[in-house]
Amino acid sequence: MSRKPEGALRRGWTTGACATAAVRAALMALWGEGRAERVRITLPRGERPVFAVAELSNGPGWAEAGIIKDAGDDPDVTHGALIRVRVEASGGGVQFAAGEGVGTVTKPGLPVPVGEPAINPVPRQMMRDTVAEMAARLGQAADVKITISVPGGAALAAQTWNPRLGILGGLSILGTTGIVRPFSCAAWIASIHRGVDVARATGQAHVAGSTGATSERVVQHLHGLPDHAMLDMGDFAGGMLKYLAAHPVARVTLGGGLGKLTKFAQGAVDLHSGRSQVDFAALAERFARPEVAKANTTAEVLAQVGLAYPDWVASEALRRMRARLGADIAADVVVIDRAGAILARA
Repeated sequence: MSRKPEGALRRGWTTGACATAAVRAALMALWGEGRAERVRITLPRGERPVFAVAELSNGPGWAEAGIIKDAGDDPDVTHGALIRVRVEASGGGVQFAAGEGVGTVTKPGLPVPVGEPAINPVPRQMMRDTVAEMAARLGQAADVKITISVPGGAALAAQTWNPRLGILGGLSILGTTGIVRPFSCAAWIASIHRGVDVARATGQAHVAGSTGATSERVVQHLHGLPDHAMLDMGDFAGGMLKYLAAHPVARVTLGGGLGKLTKFAQGAVDLHSGRSQVDFAALAERFARPEVAKANTTAEVLAQVGLAYPDWVASEALRRMRARLGADIAADVVVIDRAGAILARA
């Protein structure tokens, strides 16, 4: 957590990408393609990184491979962890299991159902795609059980939000792009500033900041905005709005998921999970629903309260935007769910 490199920050790879690389190496050994020292995988956006295989073993009907997680220059608790995968025949299709150090979901509201290994949807799909491609190429049945382990993962998970989220027994296997982008507040905010500068210089009157790739895609399509109008806001809503107040454009859109925009509506300007949290007690009071105070995720609050909740988030977020931007800049808010559906606008 204390790595502070000088100069340009180096990107790394998610646990999901490492697990996918381990699946490939293990299946190569299981299906007779050889004992690889390095493997190449394809990430969701088409990048094709190469991973060194740290360990490999196999026996009758099974194989295991391990990849050392390299988080680049991001202060990631899983940097240097061994992501180990065991593959063997399943009873049908691709099945996932949690081994040592990988958690199990015990509460609703997460993208993986209760009782399932904490392996997120995109890593699951990356591994399924790898199994399908290799099975077709090597003439094998794509019926594989994948067990993922992270030695020491339970101790690492104690340094994350997993226990609070109801992910018990270890870490989550995460990733939406396969890439860990190094976290540098100053560099990120500087990139937001440059984005605003470019938009103004090119006469772009309407810009948008979003909390992630899904909300950015929704907002861009909704308003028909060009790429240079899309600011890489991430968690830095406050930094973006402060710069826009001093360097105005005609209109600003704020887009994001329900969780992060709830935090903004409640007054947070840095939306990173390590520096701000949803105040469920305040939501319970706001909607006169005492059970909301015990909610684990904003998805649970949505299920309990209904659309009045995202409607409030949108209107309150808009009020806070206007307070920061001033009266001369038009503003709007778009709240989306995990699948990219619009929940509310203001």
